[in-house]
Amino acid sequence: MIYTLTFNPAIDYVMRIGELNLGETNRSESEEIHFGGKGINVSTILANLGLETVALGFIAGFTGEELNRAVTERGIHTDFIRLSNGNTRINIKLKSEIETEINTQGPAITEKDIAKLYKKLEKIQNGDTLVLAGSVPGTLPQNIYEDIMSKLNGRDIRFVVDATGELLTNVLKYHPFLVKPNRAELEEICGRKLDTDAKLTEAAKELQKQGAVNVLVSLGGDGVLLIDEFGRTHRRQAIPGRVVNTVGSGDSMVAGFLAGVKRNYEYALELGIAAGSATAFASGLASKEEIMALCQK
Repeated sequence: MIYTLTFNPAIDYVMRIGELNLGETNRSESEEIHFGGKGINVSTILANLGLETVALGFIAGFTGEELNRAVTERGIHTDFIRLSNGNTRINIKLKSEIETEINTQGPAITEKDIAKLYKKLEKIQNGDTLVLAGSVPGTLPQNIYEDIMSKLNGRDIRFVVDATGELLTNVLKYHPFLVKPNRAELEEICGRKLDTDAKLTEAAKELQKQGAVNVLVSLGGDGVLLIDEFGRTHRRQAIPGRVVNTVGSGDSMVAGFLAGVKRNYEYALELGIAAGSATAFASGLASKEEIMALCQK
């Protein structure tokens, strides 16, 4: 079973307008509502590809209940913890000549809520996968990923970490099966510019030396780089197409990789690129048909 953990899920309210005039009444041309968060996005693509998955995390209020309903309808098993106060976030995405985002604060998560999470994590069995993805709310300790992996360390659980900065580097000692920084995140970790493939490869191998089993670096329009557990370097260019929305494309890449890795790393990389690209070319998260059409190319 593949479990995903999203500390701060959200409902994204996307509005497209021709021109945004501050201080005036603006009328949208179209609206979309997307239910997600990085871990939930991973679970969605896995479910679309026919894999069973459980989404863990925290929800609150009427918006949380609606998010749970929408995620369940996707064929995802949910085991969210319901918080007693606040509401699950609604983030505003304004699509105009210049894109503007307003990301709201999530509800407060207490120590009692974290204790409930640890009880749920104890149910994860040997051979299962746990995906830790995204930022951590300010009400939580910033070493929460490290604490989770420390408590589960020694069991046969595959960890996947898609996070930034110290959230990522602090868990490398627990040998996560997969980490997925993008170029900017890898540059921040390494403290230098990575403007060539040689420099990217060197930096990715540094993460591997620190404990990561596989390092997958997403490069947007420049494709993807993978250093697999055997030290082999895989480099693929991006699939050409019209980019509609990049939100969730990195999460889709992680899901595609996990869906394909049972076969081999080459196929995992191909399916990961196809899933990430298919989402970038769509208004929401990609369907199985869209992913497989690109994979066959």
